Amino acid sequence: MTDQDRPASGAIDTSKPSIARAYDVVLGGKDNFAIDRAVVGEMLKIVPQLPEVAAHNRQILSRGVRYLVEEAGIRQFMDLGSGLPTRENTHHVAQRSAPEARVVYIDNDPIVLAHGRTLLVENENTSVVTADLRDTEAVLADPEVRRLIDFSQPVGVLLVGILHHLHDSEDPQGVAKAYMDAVPSGSHLFMTSFCASFPEAAALEETYLKVLGTGRFRTLQELQGFFGDLEMIEPGLVSLPEWRPETPIDHDLSVAERLMAGGIARKR
Repeated sequence: MTDQDRPASGAIDTSKPSIARAYDVVLGGKDNFAIDRAVVGEMLKIVPQLPEVAAHNRQILSRGVRYLVEEAGIRQFMDLGSGLPTRENTHHVAQRSAPEARVVYIDNDPIVLAHGRTLLVENENTSVVTADLRDTEAVLADPEVRRLIDFSQPVGVLLVGILHHLHDSEDPQGVAKAYMDAVPSGSHLFMTSFCASFPEAAALEETYLKVLGTGRFRTLQELQGFFGDLEMIEPGLVSLPEWRPETPIDHDLSVAERLMAGGIARKR
């Protein structure tokens, strides 16, 4: 679909890049605009392996959700900053193992709602909510969130590939804590984020901040802080390919493999 083919919408600003649509570009999707493709083009000049990074993030999403369903017994998920629906999204993975699993996708880009509702129209256990994850009170009080999420039962809280888009001044640790404070014992936090673990990180962070306005690369110590006093699940906070790989890793990790780190932790 070309930009000219898309329906006009006063809620969708095609003159500014979108995090969700830029990620769609990197994944090879078609739900994006020229400005999004231009932004990704600038980032690819610094780290041409970005599509590989995105693939690693999708792969850990699948492995992590499978763990939460099959081993931790989680049956309801809040996927915060979810981005555009694509293949092997949270509900695909969760409901394959547990058809009764409930998933709420939350994103502030209205194009996510437009596409998500079309894809999920026949799935009563899955919904899409347009909201800013930083406004934790509004998200937690949203009627659609309340319809699908029972806050007396354990919840899988997903902050996958989104916290690096929150500036330090927006208190991302406080955001993560607010969601975990709202869920009961047995709930899990699943987080992945850009990691300042390699020399090229500073240049890529500068590019993100310049062309997208967000993209904070944090150290492993800073990222660990998002988990607070939660109980880390083995192997802890690691580079994405190192989190419970399906096949052994027999090589030194590349830049693309070290660009993001992630982990899962349980609320006692």
